[in-house]
Amino acid sequence: MLDAESGHELTEKVVFINRSAKVVKGGRRFNFSALIVVGDKNGRVGVGLGKAGEVADAIRKGGDLARSQMVGVSLKDATIPHEVFSHYCGAKVLLRPASPGTGVIAGPTVRAVLESAGVKDVLTKSLGSKNAANVVKATLEALLSLRLREDIYKGRGLEIKRVPPPRPPQAAPAEPPAPPPPASGEPPPPPP
Repeated sequence: MLDAESGHELTEKVVFINRSAKVVKGGRRFNFSALIVVGDKNGRVGVGLGKAGEVADAIRKGGDLARSQMVGVSLKDATIPHEVFSHYCGAKVLLRPASPGTGVIAGPTVRAVLESAGVKDVLTKSLGSKNAANVVKATLEALLSLRLREDIYKGRGLEIKRVPPPRPPQAAPAEPPAPPPPASGEPPPPPP
């Protein structure tokens, strides 16, 4: 499915499906909730929790909700601009930038959000609660708190100083060797 705003292909991932039961006179009545992450793998991601009497309906509702709540995140090439720690309720998430080729080092819940956003190299650690809904929201909160250097400088009214790349050292012109000091008792040689 194409995103109307960015024109990129959207990926939809089912993170977690929960079944709840209500006991009624004739037995149990089941309800399903589906946690869905949608992203264009180019800096836009959204999360939705759909609830319905059937799994397929819950997934569809969650996907629609996630698409309507997509937000942009700041990325630096294939990784994140800086380290960030975020928490939502009991779930805590730590994200660290990684060098190219590292891959996404993350659990399945955090991985779904990061891959949908388009992050390719990152180190993560999920601490505290393992509740999928809270871990997803903590990860999204962490991504939203990322800021690029250009944005920070612009907000402070500063300009980024572009430092020219270092030049290789050049050989200095060779100077003629200095004459040796006169031995004691000899007069110094006349200057040339």
